[in-house]
Amino acid sequence: MDPVADDPYLWLEDITGDDALNWVREHNAPTLGDLIGDRFEQMRSEALEVLDTDSRIPYVRRRGDYLYNFWRDATNPRGLWRRTTLESYRKEEPAWDVIIDVDEVARLDDENWVWAGAEVIEPNYTLALVELSRGGADATVVREFDMEKREFADGGFQLPEAKSGLSWEDRDTVLVGTDFGSESLTESGYPRIVKRWRRGQPLEDAQTLFSGDPSDVSVGGGWDLTPGFERLLITRSLDFFNSERYELRGDELIRIDVPTDANMSVHREWLLIRPRTDWYTGSAEYVAGSLLAANYDEFLAGTAELSVVFEPDEHSSLENYAWTRDHLVLVSLVDVASRVDVVSPGSWEATPIAGIPPNTHTILVDVDEFGDEMFLDSSGFELPSRLLWGRAGGEVTQIKSAPAFFDASDIEVTQNFVASADGTMIPYFVVGHRNSTGPSKTLLGGYGGFENSSTPGYGGVLGRLWLARGGTYVLANIRGGGEYGPTWHTQAMREGRHLVAEDFAAVARDLVDRGITTVEQLGAQGGSNGGLLMGIMLTQYPELFGALVCSVPLLDMRRFHLLLAGASWVAEYGDPDNPDDWEFISKYSPYQNVSPDRTYPPVLITTSTRDDRVHPGHARKMTAALEAAGQPVRYYENIEGGHAGAADNAQTAFRSALIFEFLHRTLGG
Repeated sequence: MDPVADDPYLWLEDITGDDALNWVREHNAPTLGDLIGDRFEQMRSEALEVLDTDSRIPYVRRRGDYLYNFWRDATNPRGLWRRTTLESYRKEEPAWDVIIDVDEVARLDDENWVWAGAEVIEPNYTLALVELSRGGADATVVREFDMEKREFADGGFQLPEAKSGLSWEDRDTVLVGTDFGSESLTESGYPRIVKRWRRGQPLEDAQTLFSGDPSDVSVGGGWDLTPGFERLLITRSLDFFNSERYELRGDELIRIDVPTDANMSVHREWLLIRPRTDWYTGSAEYVAGSLLAANYDEFLAGTAELSVVFEPDEHSSLENYAWTRDHLVLVSLVDVASRVDVVSPGSWEATPIAGIPPNTHTILVDVDEFGDEMFLDSSGFELPSRLLWGRAGGEVTQIKSAPAFFDASDIEVTQNFVASADGTMIPYFVVGHRNSTGPSKTLLGGYGGFENSSTPGYGGVLGRLWLARGGTYVLANIRGGGEYGPTWHTQAMREGRHLVAEDFAAVARDLVDRGITTVEQLGAQGGSNGGLLMGIMLTQYPELFGALVCSVPLLDMRRFHLLLAGASWVAEYGDPDNPDDWEFISKYSPYQNVSPDRTYPPVLITTSTRDDRVHPGHARKMTAALEAAGQPVRYYENIEGGHAGAADNAQTAFRSALIFEFLHRTLGG
């Protein structure tokens, strides 16, 4: 099969071509004309109120003496980068010191800037490398910012729009990977070369430190500025899940010989290793998903003893971890419920953190690697976020809380398990109503890829626009995610991809079998890799659903590796140019499996013109193919928004209202 000659809609891959954009406008118009009405406007207003309210928790990150926050609201739609002290932050109305007003920068530059973050020099925090994106794309421009003068540095470090990586080595030197010109990017569109760039030096004269291969995903470098432990570390990402790591000492490149598929981090004298597959060292074997510790210098010398910090079992997995100066904070999942421990290095003894509310999902918001401060957030489907603060080794206390955006007095949350096609038990959460007397309209969400865990959490927009209007929400913890550690993911990669769809379909059937909903009342939603899942549900399991929402999706799996960042996902899905891989990919690729002979449920496909991660051509071509097959499809493409699909709160509210209007109308009768 020739993927070009046999593709009648290839022209829709021309992202900003006149013909393609005319097609987009022609498809946006009837979707908006059909779905926009009184209920849509009410839901858009309600969603925007949730997103813009000043009573949201302003989440912070410590840098030196200050807590930094990025904030958007109705007055500042592009946002404010601001800071305050802990003493002020703990008050009901903190006194914020605005560092950068992105709306004002956008006005002066006449650009549609979206904040993409700032790399602030340590330990004095006087300079920052600020990244700004046009319309929310992954590619950014970089500008040096003087934190003391509160202005962009004249003649400072600057980079034009590209998918770049920069970090400080000292106030006059940065490590940079960017588009240096011909052959400087990988096939995935990310930096292939890391250079040392000194102040005042032309970029083309920067010193090359390391070069990867064009087939790599990316290469990056970073300088550890911890006093007494300064190191220059380089990461070469061979594919999405395998990397080589090095330390550069002078001119000597030292390989850090951990398994390429392991996660690795260095903190002061400690090296942490989390293998994704079982690891036999020659003297011991460590199971996938373990967390191991060793003295860093001893490991490089080949004399280190590995200590087991965490070992998973059939019910538990390690979700996240971070260092304070002298302690390690671990978040684990036990049947997708959170547990948080503080671990003392050396003995590696774990102690549960006191003060965390029971039956909530807890995440690490910020952990001070130079002190002992921790910020954690706990929430549930029906419980708004609670921000907890404390010191490692002590109890955490609540210092802020988010408002309730919907009445959850009749909401109840249950966890069910269902056997998938191969007998594996798949968990899922049901967020329903105690007073429900029968099947109700139900929205099923899932992702199933890249070891990303789908965990419980409070959603104000979901609650207002769906739960408060009588809907039931279900979150499926299907394989491909990381809810039960790396093997929950690895078994569903490549030729195992069918397990993701089988798990999701099993949950959909079980919801009907239990009387929670009916096929006609059951909708499903997913984005990105979850959008691929929706495409598979549409073309392989259409009889299970009354409606589907497919957002910023991968759908043409014959050409995904040729579009934007797609080459970086070959490790997840396989290589379509390899006949053996195409054999299993072709069986599920939605674009190639559209049929005029099956009855499909209505589907809403959404994407963004400025998404430079998942090409909008996937969504466009799938819509065209469905129309040609006589299948019911609506389409909406936002001109901005990047991979998130929206560039600001107003766009997010609009898109949310559009999706829920479609679901209410299609599933609600």
